[in-house]
Amino acid sequence: MKTPIFDFLSAYRDSGTRRFHMPGHKGRSFLGIEGLDITEVAGADVLTAAEGIIHESECYTSELYDTEHTFFCTEGSTLAIKAMLKLATEGVTGTPTVLAGRNAHRAFISAAGLIGIDVEWIYPEESSHISVCTISDEAVRSMLERRQNMPAAVYITSPDYLGNIADIEGISRVCDEFSVPLLVDNAHGAYLGFLSPSRHPIALGAAMCADSAHKTLPALTGGAYLHISKKYPHYARGARGALSLFSSTSPSYLTLASLDLCNKYLTEGYRKRLEDKIRKTEEIKRALAHIGLTVPESEPLKITLAPAGIGYTGTELAELLRLSGIECEYSDGSYTVLMVSTETADCELDYLLETVKKIPKRAPKNVPAATFCSTRPLRAMSIREAIFAKSEEIPPSLSLGRICASPTVSCPPAIPIAVSGEIIDEATVKLMLSLGMDKISVIKQ
Repeated sequence: MKTPIFDFLSAYRDSGTRRFHMPGHKGRSFLGIEGLDITEVAGADVLTAAEGIIHESECYTSELYDTEHTFFCTEGSTLAIKAMLKLATEGVTGTPTVLAGRNAHRAFISAAGLIGIDVEWIYPEESSHISVCTISDEAVRSMLERRQNMPAAVYITSPDYLGNIADIEGISRVCDEFSVPLLVDNAHGAYLGFLSPSRHPIALGAAMCADSAHKTLPALTGGAYLHISKKYPHYARGARGALSLFSSTSPSYLTLASLDLCNKYLTEGYRKRLEDKIRKTEEIKRALAHIGLTVPESEPLKITLAPAGIGYTGTELAELLRLSGIECEYSDGSYTVLMVSTETADCELDYLLETVKKIPKRAPKNVPAATFCSTRPLRAMSIREAIFAKSEEIPPSLSLGRICASPTVSCPPAIPIAVSGEIIDEATVKLMLSLGMDKISVIKQ
């Protein structure tokens, strides 16, 4: 596997070229990586119109994921999500509609506002958390059958923040029956294509998906992919234009080089390392369950813990782990979430287990579930209208009956409790307060 981007950057660093171009560090060392950090000099290709080394590296990635084409992004899955929604809604007469799982990331809301998409929410059939939106193929079929006009796309998040994986294969079959493309926010699942068999959304029938390579692969933060399925080759023709609409004209070549090197990493024993790490992670999950924690089933490289059974909230457990030198990915009242990769050492997993074993057990704690099951806010205006309207921030306790403006939500998990344009009801207020939110952006009266 060649690494054309990294090879070019290395050669440029060592060439002694006088840098009368951006960036301002001129290759001098401050962090130690500046020699590889360049702009679009001769021979470096241009991400928004790639025909050289960037295109060559993308083609290698396309082979790895078996796609029509995989496009590099240096601004995370956020950029890929916006681009694939733009592609799916191009040419639609009037306001395009997308059916979307309610646990969508705020990047989806931003894209809907910028593009002018009308969202019809798919609420969970069952849920244990705001991150969880269990959707069956029959639920999607039922929604599509009831519509007179087909939506521009169906959009789901899988895996979700707690590690649940949707039935993408079943949902994609239903979407194919109605000739509606399935789009997947696969930010947490870039590695799923290297399981045997593959559990990657493209392999399971999705039309397009967004992967954050930096979340589970050894890419620099911001490194991401927009994958286009071979079933929908026409999307690839407009993808660069859609990406450039939302992206910076100054992409990070360091991030591009890390995506380039990922190709090599994935072809040099990665499947075996992944298999071994999954086996070790499952061993740790079983041991954690044995000592009293609830360990919900999840994607292979995520450890989701519900510590109420041993007397702690997820946030309390995360703080105890932090005091022992372990930093978790996410925590709230119900869960503590830890992410593993093939670069996680086995001794680190062993240390996690031993640390949890030393935590004193207390009486079980009752932690109410924070879910969307009890809230179905009415919509007063479109997402686009609400995002661009004049707004003000107020405490959630004073927001009853007000209209949500831009979603006020932290990342992680970046799932809006109230979506732009919705009227905030009692259940929404209660949910926001239970999650510790101290402010909400509402339309100014």
